[in-house]
Amino acid sequence: MTPAAVERIKEILQSKPDVQALKIGVKTRGCRGLSYTLDYASDRSKFDELVDQDGAKVLIDSKAQMTLLGTVMDYVDGKLASEFVFENPNVTGFCGCGESFSLNKDSLPSFKKVEKQS
Repeated sequence: MTPAAVERIKEILQSKPDVQALKIGVKTRGCRGLSYTLDYASDRSKFDELVDQDGAKVLIDSKAQMTLLGTVMDYVDGKLASEFVFENPNVTGFCGCGESFSLNKDSLPSFKKVEKQS
């Protein structure tokens, strides 16, 4: 997370006492296939990854962890819009409106299923 993202997340969390963290995920959506999600989280699921940077707490949904590997989260406060921006090295392209993205799946680590030995 950039310093701007850390500050904005801390502001959000301070304004919502019942929220413990922001939760980042991805879902199938748009013409390119995937879209980021950002929600309030009052609890942590078993396999969610917790990132706590200077008091800014973000949970990464377990299903999105490989997709978000190496991603930098920033917060941009512009004249027309203020938003969180994700710089994801695994992205190969965006749709025209920038809402969805596609991944270079060859660049993501793969994990082989290991069977138990008797």
